[in-house]
Amino acid sequence: MNPRGIYTLANDVVYDQLIALLNSIEKNVGVEIPICVIPFDDRLDKIITEIEKRPQVSLFEQSQVIQAWENFAEKVWDSYPAARKKQQPRPPWGKGHHRKFVAFDGIFEEFVYYDADSLAMKPLEPLFERLKTVDFVFDDWEHRKPEGKTALDLELMQAKPLYDCEVVQKSLHCSSFFGSKRGIFSAPELETLSQKLIQEQEINWLSKWWDDAFLFNYLTLRSGRPCYNFTLSSNPQDRTGNCADADPFVEIDQVLYNEQGLKPIHRLHYMNYPAQNFRWLCQGEDVGIRYQAIFLYYRFLKDSDRAPQKLTPASPLQKLGRKLKSGFKKVQLLTR
Repeated sequence: MNPRGIYTLANDVVYDQLIALLNSIEKNVGVEIPICVIPFDDRLDKIITEIEKRPQVSLFEQSQVIQAWENFAEKVWDSYPAARKKQQPRPPWGKGHHRKFVAFDGIFEEFVYYDADSLAMKPLEPLFERLKTVDFVFDDWEHRKPEGKTALDLELMQAKPLYDCEVVQKSLHCSSFFGSKRGIFSAPELETLSQKLIQEQEINWLSKWWDDAFLFNYLTLRSGRPCYNFTLSSNPQDRTGNCADADPFVEIDQVLYNEQGLKPIHRLHYMNYPAQNFRWLCQGEDVGIRYQAIFLYYRFLKDSDRAPQKLTPASPLQKLGRKLKSGFKKVQLLTR
């Protein structure tokens, strides 16, 4: 058992993003910190080949742990109103995202989780220091979302006044980056939580079906364990953005800082950008991703000779072909 480590969740679809993340961790966090890749699904050929080149990286191979968390997610979401009314099928990617929770039964006593579509930007010592006094550490702005767009239905929760809504609002967080500890959710505790979700219908507190972040918010809140969010810190240097598609950053020596005050950020998160865009980017296409130059730097940090020398936008014919292909795939999913 390792005292500390990093997890991420990936398959071959996000291969380029995973390589960029691993390189950024090595450069900005440390070359010796162990990293464990949780398989999103069985598409792992390229990832396994890459892991063999990196002695500090391993693949999560405890299939029984993965299955236990998939069973938990399946049972819980089957009780969701949309499922009971059969209004919509389960999304095909549903269970894969919930696999990140195997970190709570994994190989590190304390850990930090990054979504694969991220770049690590600074060391993790401040985060691990926080884990000495709390059980969950976050760094995001979910608590700023207005009522009606939050992970938990604040209005509905008021009908069962177990929590003050202001307290719930401040506890909200995303699931793309967090620090925690092994053994937080034991099997008996998960069984208790599933009973509350299903028998007591607290599943209705969750605002969206098959969203791992929404379920994670419920689990952390209902566990009653202490949390800390850097964006609620009394120290303004701790409060930064992280989203590539929304926040302005300044680059200094291939590291990004918050534009206001040059505050160091924990990670850059490329949320809302499809994985295929990064594949095209690595092939030399200008896909219009913000901070795409910094992504290419980390993606080809170990093999700069393979990096595209210039970026060219896709032709109108290429764009049309992709739209037609995307539309055909959507039709296939709807008609299954």
